Amino acid sequence: MKVFKVVIDTNVIVSALKSNRGFAYRLLSIIDDRRFKISISVPLIFEYEDALKREKTNIKLSKADIDAILDYICFTGEKREIYYLWRPILKDPKDDMVLELAVESECDFIISYNQKDFFGAEKFNIEVITPKEFLKIIGEIK
Repeated sequence: MKVFKVVIDTNVIVSALKSNRGFAYRLLSIIDDRRFKISISVPLIFEYEDALKREKTNIKLSKADIDAILDYICFTGEKREIYYLWRPILKDPKDDMVLELAVESECDFIISYNQKDFFGAEKFNIEVITPKEFLKIIGEIK
């Protein structure tokens, strides 16, 4: 069985913690699954933390709970270091950071709700898909 390598965009993590009803939450709830491995980097974890702890996100979790979730992502994720920068390729530098991580870790997919923001990722043979599409690929949903 193929183990997919993925990078999860910040908007998916935020969405997962806003509601326990969506595909993002379902993906986050199986983040330690053997069918895929997430790649993480220090800058991406800091981006997750910044986005999750902003007041305007309306996440109804304590900062301690958010820290525990981030710690678990760090525990389960494959830590990668980026030794090069190709910026700018995409419109947003934060998206470039995600793309650089995906390229360095030879990911199969970037999982994001903002697929259009990653126009250009296909040059690196990386497909940008939604959480729902990924869950279908791994057989989690039909």
